Amino acid sequence: MKFKAQINVASADLGSKVIHCSDEFFAASERMLQSSDPVWIEDKFDDHGKWMDGWETRRRRDGQNDYCFIKLGKKSLINGFDIDTSHFTGNYAPGVSILGGCFTDDISEKEIIEGLDDSAWFDLLEPQSLNGDADNTYTSISQQEVTHLKVTMYPDGGIARLRAYGSICFDESLYGIEKTNVIATSTGARAVYANDEHFGKLQNILAEHEALNMADGWETRRRREPGNDWGVIELPCPAVISSVMVDTKFFKGNFPDTFSICADNLNATTDEALITQSMFWPELIGEQKLAMDQQHMFAQDYIKHKNPITHIRINIFPDGGISRLKLIGTFVKS
Repeated sequence: MKFKAQINVASADLGSKVIHCSDEFFAASERMLQSSDPVWIEDKFDDHGKWMDGWETRRRRDGQNDYCFIKLGKKSLINGFDIDTSHFTGNYAPGVSILGGCFTDDISEKEIIEGLDDSAWFDLLEPQSLNGDADNTYTSISQQEVTHLKVTMYPDGGIARLRAYGSICFDESLYGIEKTNVIATSTGARAVYANDEHFGKLQNILAEHEALNMADGWETRRRREPGNDWGVIELPCPAVISSVMVDTKFFKGNFPDTFSICADNLNATTDEALITQSMFWPELIGEQKLAMDQQHMFAQDYIKHKNPITHIRINIFPDGGISRLKLIGTFVKS
């Protein structure tokens, strides 16, 4: 999927939430924003019928369309959408469109829902047909800054997950603030590439919330060949690093033996070029021992230089899993 290396800015993990919904009779709209993949539970029913892991409305009989308003956790730019209808077969939404808006904090939710005219909104996705039980991917037709989305289904039905892929707009008030986690997804950091994500994605380790379980971290398969596993991560802007935290919570018989981090300060380049270049980046922190199920703090004495960096390569030896990675430092203007 072409948006794989971008951030899902509509994820509830980033604070995105539904602020109004026309109908959610069968399944709550907030489920659509969960970061987990949708599941099917064969015999699960509730008072309204079959339990579904997503947003599902009742069957409309009035010629109108169902819709919901979403407030993003962070102001963002959106490049594409994945409208996932997994497990929705005879009850998926036949069509969908998405509007975007960029509103200041002094505009109330009521005004956004009821009081703004059409000129306040712009098209991100014009009406498109959906397939049932499938990933439906589309490119956004606008890359304007957005704080809110309006998702319309034509006319009703279900969507398992809404994923809006793009980048978080950097908050310039963070410049110069010491002891910032400069590699958090919430600031705009993103996982560019990992050589192996068999059990868990690299992007997971950039989350701010404490890990929920092993699946909420990055874990590779058991390595049966020479070498080690690794991943490349992009910071939202240059930063100077003062300490590093590696958390192996939940990883007991499967944590890496050691790790190291290489880093560099790069101008605009492609993801493909980064992957190749990362083999030659200088070390930020040399190879260090890890232990199971605990936080490891590596203070200033372990950091090899104070040069601003924009990208890192984390190496784990030889394989295994970590739940969280934090780079504590200060964002600097380039």
